[in-house]
Amino acid sequence: MDFLKMMKQAKQMQEQMGSLQEEIAALTVEGTSGAGMVTVTLTGKGEMTALKIDPSLAKEDEVEILEDLILAAHQDAKAKADQMMQEKTQELMGGLGLPAGFKLPF
Repeated sequence: MDFLKMMKQAKQMQEQMGSLQEEIAALTVEGTSGAGMVTVTLTGKGEMTALKIDPSLAKEDEVEILEDLILAAHQDAKAKADQMMQEKTQELMGGLGLPAGFKLPF
């Protein structure tokens, strides 16, 4: 493979990664806990944009349970966002013809 062709492919990959990052940032994921009693919405970058709590959880003596459910819903949403990013990155890599398992430096 000649050097100019490699440089051209690297530039193309960099441009595609930039558009992939924009696409992921625009996506949203929802995480839930407590059988849907707490729902957290995150952007693809992991920023929380919404939080829904079933009113039955708003009891003074159950604050710790509520806090745990919020954390669990956030972790669920974050895991979904990470999975989505991994799938999108794999799609991009597959389209570039890179060897399986190839890791990027960025």
